[in-house]
Amino acid sequence: MGLDISMAVCCALPVLVSLLVIRFAYVMYHSGHLPSKLSASAARVPCLIILGSGGHTAEMMNVVTTLQKDRFTPRYYVAALTDNMSLQKAQVYEQSLVQPEIDKEEAIENAQFVQIYRSREVGQSYITSVATTLLATSHAMWIIIRIRPQVIFCNGPGTCIPLCVSAFLLKVLGLGWSSIFYIESIARVRKLSLSGLLLYKLRIADQFFVQWPQLQKKYPRACYAGRLM
Repeated sequence: MGLDISMAVCCALPVLVSLLVIRFAYVMYHSGHLPSKLSASAARVPCLIILGSGGHTAEMMNVVTTLQKDRFTPRYYVAALTDNMSLQKAQVYEQSLVQPEIDKEEAIENAQFVQIYRSREVGQSYITSVATTLLATSHAMWIIIRIRPQVIFCNGPGTCIPLCVSAFLLKVLGLGWSSIFYIESIARVRKLSLSGLLLYKLRIADQFFVQWPQLQKKYPRACYAGRLM
């Protein structure tokens, strides 16, 4: 009986691998093509907005101000656990959108604020960062599974890597589909940030925007969007 089980596993394994390869090819082929549900103007689109310390949050909040709030809702803001300022800025912004006649509970439903473990702190050794990266990735996967965002907005903080990778893995496994929009920082004039380079090379981002024409020439799959921030 044990031999029969082993033979069954050996026969099933190539099939599973083949299905994953086909699914991966499907995901890669459709990367960059927005799902039809995002094209419907009346659709409510749950979105994940990744914030980072320093200028990353300021730039991303500038992008958020241009979103159609009644369409891109609920909005889930994510920042690193040790980042005490980013979520506060997002909360202040969301509170500014609340009209006197709107119930506070309804406003809370439209925006949620989440913290995530950081993969690597500044100055942390690469050896110890292996464990923290695994922890951050597992936490990111849990967040993506719980929220199931249809759209992810990010612009370069290291926090975005485990979240975007987790969303990509769910695509391959057929458990969800998140369109990832990456907007490179205005400060990146001649080369991409490490986060941007990883998402570009691995083709994880569905839409990749740069704000300098020389960057678009260097990375032809990127879209030159002009100054957004």
